[in-house]
Amino acid sequence: MVQLLLVDDEVHVVERFSTTIDWKAEGIDQVYKAYSAVEALALLEQFSIDIVITDIQMPGMSGLQLIAEIDSRWQKTKCILLSGYSDFNYAKEAIQYQTEDYLLKPVTEKDLVETVRRVKEKLTREWEEVLSKQRLTYTLKENLSLLRANLLTDLLQGRKFAEASLREKMQMLELSDEHGRPFVIMMVRLEEYFLQYDPHSLSLMEYAIGNMVEELFGERFDTWHTKDTHEYLVFLLLEKQEAEGKEGIPWVERTASSLQQAVKTYLKGKISILVSSSGRFPDDLTALYDRSVAAFRRRIGSEQELFMRLDDDPVQTQIQSLPSLYEPPTLIHLLEAARWDQIGDKLTGMFQQLETAYPESQEHLLEAYFSIASAYAYIAHKNGKQLSELIGSDYDKLTEGHPFRSVHQLREWSMRALLRIKEDMDQETKDSRTVLINEIRRFIEHKIADDVSLQTIAEHVHLHPVYVSKIYKVETGDNLSDYIHTMRMERAEHLLKHSQDKVYEIAAQLGYQRPHSFNHAFKKHFGMTPQEYRDQFA
Repeated sequence: MVQLLLVDDEVHVVERFSTTIDWKAEGIDQVYKAYSAVEALALLEQFSIDIVITDIQMPGMSGLQLIAEIDSRWQKTKCILLSGYSDFNYAKEAIQYQTEDYLLKPVTEKDLVETVRRVKEKLTREWEEVLSKQRLTYTLKENLSLLRANLLTDLLQGRKFAEASLREKMQMLELSDEHGRPFVIMMVRLEEYFLQYDPHSLSLMEYAIGNMVEELFGERFDTWHTKDTHEYLVFLLLEKQEAEGKEGIPWVERTASSLQQAVKTYLKGKISILVSSSGRFPDDLTALYDRSVAAFRRRIGSEQELFMRLDDDPVQTQIQSLPSLYEPPTLIHLLEAARWDQIGDKLTGMFQQLETAYPESQEHLLEAYFSIASAYAYIAHKNGKQLSELIGSDYDKLTEGHPFRSVHQLREWSMRALLRIKEDMDQETKDSRTVLINEIRRFIEHKIADDVSLQTIAEHVHLHPVYVSKIYKVETGDNLSDYIHTMRMERAEHLLKHSQDKVYEIAAQLGYQRPHSFNHAFKKHFGMTPQEYRDQFA
């Protein structure tokens, strides 16, 4: 979607080129108009404009000054210069600012279209280079470490991936196929000494510890690590095939102890370490991680420079929470994003888990209920509504001591309340857009003789011009510029039929600064000049 800006202090030039050329056929999605360099800069600050066609000689800021500003601030934007002066000095200065072409007035539509077509093709080539496989591969490699850490964080938190999708992601991140491989988790907590560092220095310390782990464990394990939400460094140690069956966990424990000593000696700080029991990737990953976090909390707590094995933790909890309630994306995040299908899937999965694992557990039923009710109340209040207002009589259930006795009752209530929240949010969006469209149209009707550019309309409704343009198109199916043009032509038709005003007076009433521009637009719309149209009714 290419956007173009026409800039000239001669209004008829801007109007002619904006209305007589079929820009849509040339792949230009939007044409903006400015009658000075200052207006052009204001539009460039608001919109992502790809091509600027500008006159050189303009009052105040010249076209050359404009393209110099564009060259310094929007280097992707291409410029084409128009001038009635065949002065080579202008051409030399234009070349200095990487101007794409220099056309002498009077410019024919054919020459202008051919030039824009050529510049558009250059833009396409440049973006193809940006999006080329070679360039994307290079960018991916630059960010490989961060992307790997993000994927591991998702897996630790319980995010579900289809097996094929996970294999594909790991292959893209140049991770070997780990499915089914034995692993252990090693969690590292940096102690108080490291807290004196600023964020940048702390990141360097964490990076150094990562290098130490690679050095100490790399011979027998492939390592993959991230920093979790608890500020622990979490290392996934995947056993290499040639090391399988050899000593295993005892070797990991001795080496982890060496890591503690190395950090103390060379980084002058203390760390606590927990090593989990062995599991298989990826099936055991989330459960082992959750157990490790719980063990760190119970067994290490605030003590400094400790080491423990997960198997050393004697507490074996028989009661578990409902994982699907807390797996990302959470219910609150899905509600905030209005991803209704995924919300339904998440609730369905949670209810199935309840029925399968804890069919008779009132506590788990309450856990699910509190989580769902809290998420619903949160989104209602964030939207400025009372939950009781949205779900009506279903709100009464929240005030009862034991609102639900079965999973079936909770499911029915949850889905019914969700539907009402969705309907309210959808209606609110529809109502707000209807109000916006009506306000835009009222403004255009009252200001048709003045400036009714997209910029002034957006300022009137206090919204970004891009949003105004897109919402108008979504809601009405028409471009805003087409509506403005239609309004002008309908008003012109009425005035030509029912008033004695001169054609040039009608042009002024409709916001045309030059009668020539009005005549041209009218003839293109009706197939005849304004005077010819009026003569039909004489």
